Amino acid sequence: MSYKTIVVHLDNGQRAHPRLEVALRLAKQFDAHLTGVYAVFSPDPRSLYVMAGTAAYYATHEQIRAERRAALERLFHAELRRADVAGEWLAVDEAASIAVSREGRCADLIVAGQDNPEDPESYVGDLFPENVILSCGRPVLLVPNASHAGLTGSRILVAWDGSREATRAVHDALPFMRTAKSTTILSINGVHKGEPDRLFGADIATVIARHGVPVKVDCIEAGPGASVGDVLLSHVADSGADLLVMGAYGHARWRELVLGGATRTILRSMTVPVLMSH
Repeated sequence: MSYKTIVVHLDNGQRAHPRLEVALRLAKQFDAHLTGVYAVFSPDPRSLYVMAGTAAYYATHEQIRAERRAALERLFHAELRRADVAGEWLAVDEAASIAVSREGRCADLIVAGQDNPEDPESYVGDLFPENVILSCGRPVLLVPNASHAGLTGSRILVAWDGSREATRAVHDALPFMRTAKSTTILSINGVHKGEPDRLFGADIATVIARHGVPVKVDCIEAGPGASVGDVLLSHVADSGADLLVMGAYGHARWRELVLGGATRTILRSMTVPVLMSH
């Protein structure tokens, strides 16, 4: 398995270009086709007529957005030519979480960005990353706001708890692991049921090693009440990892998205790119 089709979400936010650079580098690395899906949030113009002057504001704002969209499209095609990567531009008018998930289902990897409350132009809908991760059925590489488009996937840290979601994430990340300098399977308070003397995570490490990937196993004992997400973030910083791989835990309830605690923490405070699978 390799990543031969990559989808990257683009918008008018400040981090769109750095996110595109990450996607281009991955498309070059894996000889993949890159689809740029441009999807932004647009309020219903009918709702703005209830306040005096808002209709004129909407028209002006739409013109500015159209100019930014055209500039980003020119940049996208120029970057494709510069990187010698095959790709296509796709602009959609529907909700970003719906459009990106739909296009991503026919891809090997989706590249999206972390929510950025400080950049209004990056807002494309409530809980956009979460909705894409839980609905697309494909691995999602989230690029943090603090990222400077550095190397992704040279030193991989895998959060392992033996769950279905973690298993999916491990196998989805194998293309990264095959080219990485190091891969570490990390468990927090891991216990191998029935075999207490056996290192938790050793089984999945053996599976990974059969793919020709050098891998090691590490276990951490966290105190009672410790946040798994915070422990992961701390270990990422201490180990120098540049890619975190983990399962995303959550489900949709009536008008509510319920996420696991570690998933919420990582989505909010990630410091390196995170590959999540559900």
